[in-house]
Amino acid sequence: MRRRSNHFQDEPTCSIYILTNFTNTTLYTGFSTRLKQRIWEHKQKLVKGFASKYNLTKLVYYEAGGDYDSTLAREKQIKAGSRTDKIKLIENLNPKWKDLYDDLD
Repeated sequence: MRRRSNHFQDEPTCSIYILTNFTNTTLYTGFSTRLKQRIWEHKQKLVKGFASKYNLTKLVYYEAGGDYDSTLAREKQIKAGSRTDKIKLIENLNPKWKDLYDDLD
């Protein structure tokens, strides 16, 4: 019997991500154990809250973490940083601020 493919299953366990809007004016830092699925939920506006309120659907930064606790600690570190720090993270990886969602496996 052939197993049905799930396009969300081969992802890193824990990830941190930064979303922005079309004009790159607002930033949101998040944490997920299923990155591609979580970003898809943001894009579909299924996640109610800050990101949907400000139309934050463009994935401009992400990093795969290690275990749950260290990745969560890293998310808190990024969140506690200044906007300038977040912009530096984004521009080191993604200087054109393109949507990285389609690059996720």
